[in-house]
Amino acid sequence: MFLLLSYNPSMKKSKLLGYIIFGISMVFWALIAVVPFLGFSGAKIAGYTTGLIIAGEITFYLSIFLIGKDFLLKLKKKFSFRKKKPEDPPSNENEL
Repeated sequence: MFLLLSYNPSMKKSKLLGYIIFGISMVFWALIAVVPFLGFSGAKIAGYTTGLIIAGEITFYLSIFLIGKDFLLKLKKKFSFRKKKPEDPPSNENEL
């Protein structure tokens, strides 16, 4: 996350707020891994996890709205797990 964020004093306040909300969204997602170890019943764990997922999604999309599409494209590029298929070399039909 820190590689994507570079502070600039002339940054718009809405963009800075977007980065802060993005950080909060990551905290919501991290808390999902902690909830099962807090000793709650199964129903409460399911409820808290669902609430954290919803809160994480809402804050993530709100941050993308405030920061801009370029940030979303950087995220997609950085966390792309699919490898691009190598281009097939041009076939030479005259060799046959």
